[in-house]
Amino acid sequence: QVQLVESGGGLVQPGGSLRLSCAASGNIFRINAMGWYRQAPGKERELAAAISSGGSTNYADSVKGRFTISRDNAKNTVYLQMNSLKPEDTAVYYCNANIRSYYTGVADYWGQGTQVTVSS
Repeated sequence: QVQLVESGGGLVQPGGSLRLSCAASGNIFRINAMGWYRQAPGKERELAAAISSGGSTNYADSVKGRFTISRDNAKNTVYLQMNSLKPEDTAVYYCNANIRSYYTGVADYWGQGTQVTVSS
């Protein structure tokens, strides 16, 4: 089994910063792309940022210049540094990873979600 466990969400004032972490564990042979999605109330889930196994990154236009995605392959962990947060960044943030496991091949896995609330 493969699990993704997120941490780091919370309440922050506009202009503040938060850092999300997501650690993958289990029968992992290789982790390919990793990413962070978010879903605001009443809206569809959208990609915020993604990073390939080689370190190439991709960001939604709405977060470019404010969010930074990174990964530590030795720790099977992906991070999302969020700066200059705005109320419209309020959402549940989900970690996603494309993983090849030893027993079940390649599949997409999701974390349980972590709430980020930006409010004064």
